[in-house]
Amino acid sequence: MTDQNSTPSANRLTIGFFGARNSGKSTLVNLLAGQDVAIVSDVKGTTTDPVSKAIELGKLGPCVLIDTAGYDDEGELGKLRVEKTELAAEKSDIAVLVFSDLDEENDFKWLARFKAKKTPVLPVIGRTLGDGAAVKKRVEARLGAPAVKIEPNESSARETLLRELARLVPEGFELPSITASLVAEGDTVLLVMPQDASAPKGRLILPQVQTIRDLLDNRCTAICCTPAGMESALSALKEPPSLIITDSQAFAEVYEKKPEKSRPTSFSVLFAALKGDMDYYMEGAKIIPLLTEHSRVLIAECCSHAPQGEDIGRVKLPKLLKKIAGEGIAIDILGGTDFPEDLTPYSLVIQCGACMFNRKYVLSRIDRAKEQGVPMTNYGVFLAYANGILDKISV
Repeated sequence: MTDQNSTPSANRLTIGFFGARNSGKSTLVNLLAGQDVAIVSDVKGTTTDPVSKAIELGKLGPCVLIDTAGYDDEGELGKLRVEKTELAAEKSDIAVLVFSDLDEENDFKWLARFKAKKTPVLPVIGRTLGDGAAVKKRVEARLGAPAVKIEPNESSARETLLRELARLVPEGFELPSITASLVAEGDTVLLVMPQDASAPKGRLILPQVQTIRDLLDNRCTAICCTPAGMESALSALKEPPSLIITDSQAFAEVYEKKPEKSRPTSFSVLFAALKGDMDYYMEGAKIIPLLTEHSRVLIAECCSHAPQGEDIGRVKLPKLLKKIAGEGIAIDILGGTDFPEDLTPYSLVIQCGACMFNRKYVLSRIDRAKEQGVPMTNYGVFLAYANGILDKISV
């Protein structure tokens, strides 16, 4: 069995539990996890911030379970908790929607919300104030489909929940190979990885680790070097590498040194294609030369790390934007899950490779940009354009 801690959260099936306060969400999370992940209480509002648990669940494989605050929470703090619940909804590959008679109309509003986002929903009848059978009948009549009644104390309850969830796993959920479309078995691939002030001390960043593993899975030979060691690495090879993968900020230096037969790309570009919409990112790149000092750009950095040295999102991209459009261009930089509901003030959104987020959440950001008619591109695509090689990179 796979070590439940070995799979990055961004690559796991994310199952969110949603419902009114005290409807039984936390009880279901604990039942599925087989352990006390969330606090269970008869007091409304026991779950405040979302509680996440990485776990291995049989045929479902590596998962993340998210217990959320009730979407009927009240007051100023309640409003903030509901916003966190809404964010969890954007991340969920499957939504367990707990129906009850505590806030039935809100239950169906959330059902409509998930349907609009094409998120598979498992309707479960939770804790009710009145006749549970009557609630189930009423809910099923409005659903036009069966709802599951889980009795947590029954010996078969967990297996029932697992079986119902297995039916809803999105087709092709597992992320495709990062590099399979660009390499063949036996290829040699050179990975050029700057180890500057922004690189974590003593380790590689997640996209680099995952790309190396993916190349090995595709039976390729992976050779690693820094930009300064690139020429030595190339001279040690009998034949030029078929593909060179670099950090996007080293595009210019790597492109200048690369053999003619070697195709260039970047970690950011690979992850953009893996988790996002590369066609939309490439279309968004057409806006770059049209930016002026009157434009406003959003740089969306998924990591929430403290910037160090020549940070790519907080230092290098703004410098390039000002060089392209002029010093007066307005630039907003947000990290983590901070992402505006209203994107219309922006001429362009530049999204990082999103190695820390799951595909569902990245696509929800892209969908928001599309719905509002706001162009969006990616760090790697932007840097390839800025270096004049966008038409020469492999995607």
